[in-house]
Amino acid sequence: MNRQSTVIILGSTGSIGTQGLDVIARHPERFTVTGLAAGGAHVGLLAEQAARFRVPQVAVYDAAAATPLREALDAAGARNTTVQAGPEAVIAMAGAGADVVLNGITGSIGLEPSIAALQADSQLALANKESVVAGGHLLFDAQTRDNQINPVDSEHSAIWQSLRSGTHGEVSKLIVTASGGPFRGWTRDRMRDITPEQALNHPTWHMGPVVTINSSTLMNKGLEVIEASRLFDVPPDRIDVTVHPQSIVHSMVEFVDGATICQASPPDMRLPIALGLSAPDRLGDVAAACDWTQAATWTFEPLDDEAFPAVSLARHCLAASEKHTAVLNAANEQAVHAFLDRRLPYLGIVDTVKAVLDEMDAELRGDPLFRSVEEMSQVEQEARRRADDLINKQM
Repeated sequence: MNRQSTVIILGSTGSIGTQGLDVIARHPERFTVTGLAAGGAHVGLLAEQAARFRVPQVAVYDAAAATPLREALDAAGARNTTVQAGPEAVIAMAGAGADVVLNGITGSIGLEPSIAALQADSQLALANKESVVAGGHLLFDAQTRDNQINPVDSEHSAIWQSLRSGTHGEVSKLIVTASGGPFRGWTRDRMRDITPEQALNHPTWHMGPVVTINSSTLMNKGLEVIEASRLFDVPPDRIDVTVHPQSIVHSMVEFVDGATICQASPPDMRLPIALGLSAPDRLGDVAAACDWTQAATWTFEPLDDEAFPAVSLARHCLAASEKHTAVLNAANEQAVHAFLDRRLPYLGIVDTVKAVLDEMDAELRGDPLFRSVEEMSQVEQEARRRADDLINKQM
């Protein structure tokens, strides 16, 4: 019988966090939640989670949320749960030494908690792709042992699972699948008047707003190409993207003998989350499997780079330097928020990111590697500032 693991969940009130807790609730014999962290926008939900799982400590990124959280915890019957507040409190919780840390934070603020978890020798179940995209070697250098990161993104979990079929030297290429989002088949000209409501209507996945917009522009797929290259040590020219609208095949690995191994299941993030928590073991009662008694068709289409240039832009940044990928991520976050606030047209998202990269290209090439998290943050701040300047000029 497998021993019980202690788990800390970062971003517990978000999509990944809530689904992670759902998995844990089904397997109380396997997991004990020892800490929860969240941004602070949903203190009622955080308090309910703490009470239900009898969590001894919680942390909120927003220090102003500490008092209402304390009140919500008392009301929920979790008076013995301690509260810490501020960014440093979240980082400290990540580094508290749990067996597994599930990082479901959105954005590059998830990097330092990821590093803290690795340095504390915890197994990192990583759903925060920005840790890889923006952090680069800073993340991997923090590992205390091999195989310390369990990918939780559905695509990278699929690749991770498929790689069990062969050695690294036997891999020919990785194939990352994309649903195509709500605008699959649209021309670029047709996209000019897309509204936030349209872009947030993803056909197969239910995610947070930033990830959903990234999925509609396919920037999410560009970030995933960067993440796959760095996680699995495969050069970008051996990573393909294919559009698979059914979202059943979550990604594939092609081997040198011509065999292609895929991971297939109905779209449900609980499956990769569960494996991220329990690997190398698989848990029962996680998600529905494919129903092979029913007729089904799976289709695959080439990516339209002209309509969706984000993937090519991400490939360019990956080839250039990790500083370029950090700028890509930061500028994109600013542009997405501006679009959601109706301060930027839809096509302006990727156009703004490219403009920031063009402006900063020469200075980024001087020293391609970050020396510290502080330097990464400074580069990101400059990218955000330049993105805001460009966005304000368009208003």
